[in-house]
Amino acid sequence: MVLDPEYPVDVQRARIHVDGMDASAPLPRYLALNKPRGLVTTASDERGRDTVYRCFDGADLGWIAPVGRLDQASEGLLLFTNDPVWAAAITDPERGPDKTYHVQVHGSPAPFLLKTMVRGLPCDGERLAVASVRILREGQRNAWLEVVLDEGRNRHIRRLMAACGLEVLRLVRVAVGPVVLGELAKGAWRALDEGEVALLAPPSAPVAA
Repeated sequence: MVLDPEYPVDVQRARIHVDGMDASAPLPRYLALNKPRGLVTTASDERGRDTVYRCFDGADLGWIAPVGRLDQASEGLLLFTNDPVWAAAITDPERGPDKTYHVQVHGSPAPFLLKTMVRGLPCDGERLAVASVRILREGQRNAWLEVVLDEGRNRHIRRLMAACGLEVLRLVRVAVGPVVLGELAKGAWRALDEGEVALLAPPSAPVAA
């Protein structure tokens, strides 16, 4: 018997009981949200701040949980699901998909600094690095970088940029593996199609239409 509510299960095979009663498997959901800046990635906040669940008001989706997280000051693509096995495969540091970000920084980093980010730097007792980084565009005062992570640690990009002497002005996640943010409006969400779900990780249940 497993009593941990966060324990990954196969919703098609596991027998789940709530208060002694059988709970039928819910319709599996796989969603993409364009998270606005300023929302916290949690179901409720003890300080009364708005959370990402505000974006789903009135949608009647049942229980869904974020796949990973974006901090309050970050924005962009955030996945949600009620399939914990699928979510665990995506957040797995060894097998999970790469994540792509567009990062606006103050100033314009020199080429050697970009190479340093790929090689990695010690930060708070751990070594942080990026899989790749390139300048998308730059002006007189700031630049936009495209950063790809093949792992994700707490405030990974912000900490690494700070170690490189760069101030992050905006941080937008634009892709998780093959799933891109595209033209999805800020605060809007959509269901992933079957192809996107399968490319990210094999679903543990048939995909909701």
